[in-house]
Amino acid sequence: MTFESPIIEWAPLAPVLIVFAAAVLGIVIETADPKVWIRRRLQVALALVATLAAAATAALQWSVLDGDGTRVVVDRIICDRHSLIWMVMIAVFAALAILLFSSRVGGDDAFAPLAAAAPGSEEEREASEKGLAQTEVFPLALFSVGGMMLFTMVSDTLILFIVLELISLPLYVLVALSRRRRLLSQEAALKYFLMGAFASAVYLFGAALIYGGAFSTSFTIIDTAIVQYHGREALVLVGTVLALVGLLFKLGAVPFHAWTPDAYQGAPTPVTAFMAAATKAAAVAALIRFLYLAVHRFEWEIAPVLWTIAIATMLVGTVAAIVQTDIKRMLAYSSIAHGGFVLVAVTSFEREALSAAVFYMLAYGLATLGAFAVVGQVREVTKDGSLGAEATRLGQWAGLGRRSPWMATAMAVFLLSFAGIPLTAGFIGKYVAFKAAFDSGGWPLVVVAVLAAVVAVFFYVRVIVLMFLTPVPEDLKDAVEVTESTGPSLVVGITALATVLLGVVPSVVLDLASNAAILVP
Repeated sequence: MTFESPIIEWAPLAPVLIVFAAAVLGIVIETADPKVWIRRRLQVALALVATLAAAATAALQWSVLDGDGTRVVVDRIICDRHSLIWMVMIAVFAALAILLFSSRVGGDDAFAPLAAAAPGSEEEREASEKGLAQTEVFPLALFSVGGMMLFTMVSDTLILFIVLELISLPLYVLVALSRRRRLLSQEAALKYFLMGAFASAVYLFGAALIYGGAFSTSFTIIDTAIVQYHGREALVLVGTVLALVGLLFKLGAVPFHAWTPDAYQGAPTPVTAFMAAATKAAAVAALIRFLYLAVHRFEWEIAPVLWTIAIATMLVGTVAAIVQTDIKRMLAYSSIAHGGFVLVAVTSFEREALSAAVFYMLAYGLATLGAFAVVGQVREVTKDGSLGAEATRLGQWAGLGRRSPWMATAMAVFLLSFAGIPLTAGFIGKYVAFKAAFDSGGWPLVVVAVLAAVVAVFFYVRVIVLMFLTPVPEDLKDAVEVTESTGPSLVVGITALATVLLGVVPSVVLDLASNAAILVP
């Protein structure tokens, strides 16, 4: 038996290789062990340059792409306009998240000085006094970003699993590294890891069943085998449903959502922003490629399952968000609801859904990064007058508009975008997503989505009322302070401006998304 080496087109992988090369270089910088402040600056600069260079390279490849796309590794990894637009989006989200990673409030960043030390131990106190910093977070984030970008190109169930783990493993570590509320952070990471491992195992079992029915892991061959191998359709169908578990877990869809509130609340706020924007975008991109290329012939069989999941996700996310008293948990359940809204478009199995999902996730990701950037700047003041953890209880946000009109106004823009109010990106995103479903006959799903969106307005407006119309309680006047660090302020400004521009003049991005609505089999 002879083995033929696959022909690999390396050029289309340039954006991914840039990020991975920077991640490896970041590890080398860690082993060199320069002074902490030098190492930290090098890591921040390297991560920012790598993500922006990756975004620019992907955009350049878009302009010079020959035909619909390039088969990088036979039909296992494919670079087309659909994957390129997702890669640009993920790289931009990552660059904004790196700015949040690098921010320092009160002299400290968001990460524990010594991750291996027990919370509250003498070792942790000594590490904090010495000014130690977890600069490993930057190469860890880059490894995850590289996996997310590759995730958008994969057209093979086995490679998809490998990349899924590449995305997840760094995130499990990052979630556990919060400087404050250490036990909550470690508990969140453990829950995320256990549930993620379970979801990956279910996905792998589903991929094995698909291979057993189609004799291949390639999306293209699976699609053909569904027609050719009569009598094996049931095996592939069961495998498809199980494989969807792993992808829907990353999206935070119900009933695979239980990790989301705990992970979002316990993780360092920059990591929460990174996961909520970039990871969810990558999950939607991979889900679309799997559904539309590998198993679209099962549309009638899996549509009821996807409809049920979409409805449950919207309702659970919306209803649970109403009763939250913690801003991070409220945004976590809001994230779940938005996962349901984007599923409304995806379940249409129409070309229009491809562009709708791109615009929706861009609008959602920008608002999410901006909202968590604001959350990271609202801080509790400790008894000795220093800045403590984020003030995440909703009551602590009363009168925020008087403390910092700029931050409160930006937060209001993000919340209005989440709610889908006109003249924001969120309104256009919901419109194109719901229209894609309605045009394909999914009007019952759209009705539920509209009702859920209307109900969701309540808990978004509640925060706006707290910020601008509620006076600051006497006991909180000196207990909460709003900082305006350079990195987060820059993120807030960029995302707020982009949210408004995409709501007022969305045509340019909509045209780009429409041009990218072609999947190369």
